[in-house]
Amino acid sequence: MHNKSSIRKFYRRSADLSGLPPGTLAQDELKTAAVGQTQLISVIEYNRDSVTEKKVSSFAGLSKSTSPNSVVWIDIDGISDTKVLEEAGKEFEIHPLTLEDILNNTQRPKCDEFDKYLFITLKMLSLSNGQVEGEQLSIVLSGNCVITFQEKPGGDVFNPVRERIRSGRGRIRQTGADYLAYALLDAIIDNYFIILEEIGDRIETLENAVTGSPGRETITQINAVKRELIFLRKSVWPLRELISTLERAENTRFTPVVRVYLRDLYDHAVQAIDSIETFREMSSGMLDIYLSRLSIRLNEIMKLLTIMSSIFIPLTFIAGVYGMNFEHMPELKWTYGYLMVWLLFLAIPAGLLIFFRRRKWL
Repeated sequence: MHNKSSIRKFYRRSADLSGLPPGTLAQDELKTAAVGQTQLISVIEYNRDSVTEKKVSSFAGLSKSTSPNSVVWIDIDGISDTKVLEEAGKEFEIHPLTLEDILNNTQRPKCDEFDKYLFITLKMLSLSNGQVEGEQLSIVLSGNCVITFQEKPGGDVFNPVRERIRSGRGRIRQTGADYLAYALLDAIIDNYFIILEEIGDRIETLENAVTGSPGRETITQINAVKRELIFLRKSVWPLRELISTLERAENTRFTPVVRVYLRDLYDHAVQAIDSIETFREMSSGMLDIYLSRLSIRLNEIMKLLTIMSSIFIPLTFIAGVYGMNFEHMPELKWTYGYLMVWLLFLAIPAGLLIFFRRRKWL
């Protein structure tokens, strides 16, 4: 997911939007194929006493069909048609720039406050086949209504929140829409720790491999972990500023009761950021250890080859001298000449080995 093709798509999309008026909704090539499909919208309306759930295919009339004494959660699972966004914008008076940010899946996590609603966008992360994947989630808090726009269909991390609403556990049914928005943010950040735990296990396995007998696949795995940590840092780091903005006193969208929970959420975000930074340092350390072990191994090989060369150079010299075709060489006619040469051949490497061992080169 985090590769050169995604970068090229980002710049191609930016080039396609160049010159268009602000707030223009334009889909990229990944979403165009889904245009025209019927988009189902999940609606959960609840209060202290009851919960109702339904699915609709249009935003039309939703703002008037809900009770002002209930909290309404409208969830669109996958943004497949700009017409649905335009319809949501008309029904709930969402600014075109906000709709453009919802559609732009490369948006940096942020929080914008408008006259009639609060807009929050961040990354919802998940694990797929051991790899970290992310999708953009946008939240619009307007009065007693919370609208969530999920970039991709097919699952999210909000099932615990839904179960708490249905069962009435906790205080979610006794509070307002601001607490629901907090609960959704809390579910996303809690899921970050599940992903970080998985990455921590992978780093521990890689540490054992690096300190043992690392192979070529080890460096590939280390680089893959480093790329995922960079993506995580980019997704999680802005949350500290986002949550800090939400808990400020001038923000009237959240009651003082919920701001207490936002402070706890801020602590969780900081803890996640600290974990990411720690893992990044560990992965960089593992890369240094791998390169150091590779260098040590290369030096050991070169030392062995140097020692072997040092032993065979004098032997080669002697063999070369007695391999010359000269007639007058006294040693050639000596009875024990051949034996003495072999003794010299054995004495030279033995002496060199003793010398190398005394110098602790072996």
